[in-house]
Amino acid sequence: MLIVVALWDGSARFSELGRQVEGISQKMLTQTLRGLERDGLVRRTVHPEVPVRVEYELTEAGRTLREPLRALQEWAITYLSDITESQEAYDSAR
Repeated sequence: MLIVVALWDGSARFSELGRQVEGISQKMLTQTLRGLERDGLVRRTVHPEVPVRVEYELTEAGRTLREPLRALQEWAITYLSDITESQEAYDSAR
């Protein structure tokens, strides 16, 4: 869902998304964008220019994810230390 977050402020080109989503390969970015487009969450617009310019933006349905994802982000920030502590305790017990 990092791609959805990267598109919150408007449209972006493929290369911009690749820079914003750290560590994602071109293949995975392509597959993820295609899936989000298929699901109706992202719109792909091809501008007939030379060279061709392709932009991605959230659809109305995609924009509705903003609040649930923000809540998940806040939850993760709040409980990160608890999760890390639990992981360390679990790993030590093994």
